[in-house]
Amino acid sequence: DAIPSADQIRITTSLKSQKGSVWTKNKSIFEYWEVEVTFRVTGRGRIGADGLAIWFTEEQGLEGPVFGAADKWNGVGIFFDSFDNDGKKNNPGVIVVGNNGKLLYDHQNDGSTQALASCQRDFRNKPYPVRVKITYYQKTLTVLINNGFTPDKEDYEFCAKVEDMVLPSQGYFGISAATGGLADDHDVLSFLTFQLTEPGKEAPTPDAEIPQKDKEKYQEEFEHFQQELDKKKEEFQKEHPDVQGQPGNPCVFSLAADDVFETVSDRELRQIFEGQNRIHLEIKQLNRQLDMILDEQRKYVSAVTEEIAKRGAGFAGQQGQVSQQEIETVVKTQEEVIRQVKEIRSSVTDALRSISGAQHPGSAGVYETTQHFNDIKEHLHVVKRDIEHLVQRNTPSSEKQKCPELPPFPSCLSTMHFFIFVAVQTVLFIGYVMYRSQQEAAAKKFF
Repeated sequence: DAIPSADQIRITTSLKSQKGSVWTKNKSIFEYWEVEVTFRVTGRGRIGADGLAIWFTEEQGLEGPVFGAADKWNGVGIFFDSFDNDGKKNNPGVIVVGNNGKLLYDHQNDGSTQALASCQRDFRNKPYPVRVKITYYQKTLTVLINNGFTPDKEDYEFCAKVEDMVLPSQGYFGISAATGGLADDHDVLSFLTFQLTEPGKEAPTPDAEIPQKDKEKYQEEFEHFQQELDKKKEEFQKEHPDVQGQPGNPCVFSLAADDVFETVSDRELRQIFEGQNRIHLEIKQLNRQLDMILDEQRKYVSAVTEEIAKRGAGFAGQQGQVSQQEIETVVKTQEEVIRQVKEIRSSVTDALRSISGAQHPGSAGVYETTQHFNDIKEHLHVVKRDIEHLVQRNTPSSEKQKCPELPPFPSCLSTMHFFIFVAVQTVLFIGYVMYRSQQEAAAKKFF
């Protein structure tokens, strides 16, 4: 069911029970290799199925039950499974499964018992194409993924790694996909293959490039297939004039399926509300921290005030102590800090109120949402500026006066008792170390 075009290959369309695959016609003779695959998995459903697979096998997989390719393969498959068959809520995910030609893939358990490595990544309905980099070098397979949130092509993150993995010295690269009761469009935009060589060694020259006759033959096959595809499109549009220009599946779904699917506008609103929720949680956390700072400042001011009331008369007559005017300056500074913290708290409260209004069901308009985001951004700038001002004001400097030092308290422990205590503690520590070493030596005998 794969459909090639000039800029991509649609492995499967968003129709039920589809299977498709694309394979290289010639075997790869690379000992070590790296592939970079760019693809999109899109669908109207909140849940997709079944998934997409990238292959390196000794023989071409063609059609089969494992994501559109044959089972009992000899090589490795990297599966992008979008449907949760085992009900463990760990999909969409990426699973690496190796096979020696005898293993049957456990589709019902999402290959969890056969996976050599895996990671949980959502690759459906991303704003940018998802990129995967698979490297096989010195019997180590590494999978890196670009989740498709940014246009940066090199923004990869680690997904999985399998060591001591032996793959066939020669094999075919392929990519396949399948749909089930639910369906997604699985589109492959690029599949780049690189040969890796050890440092200091020259890359071996290829025996021969593809002959010109084979190139012309492949080009003729592609043009012939493209013409047949255009004819089928025209015939379909003539037979179904009512669905011309309408993207997606022309099948008619029941009303019960409306809850499963979401429109593009619904998806955008959901992403906006998810972002607002994250901002809301961050600002609530900031509000709690500001409350803690405010309580600490109040306690500090009250403690300083009580100390002034108790020992105010004694400060004036002592040399080297802080004067009454300097202590009043400290108190005023702390009151100023409390006032600024209150202003920051009011700004945070206004931001929370704006977010709550933006999340109200009746305020889904584009202009109102944009206005709420601008208000939130302005309040966050105010909070940041005020906090930086507080940090600058509370930065310790040599010019600030120190609090009066209290007289030293008499010690309740004599020197003799102190040395006896240290000696006993040293003996206990040495005994514990010897006991621990004996236990470890006895444990090693069992190994």
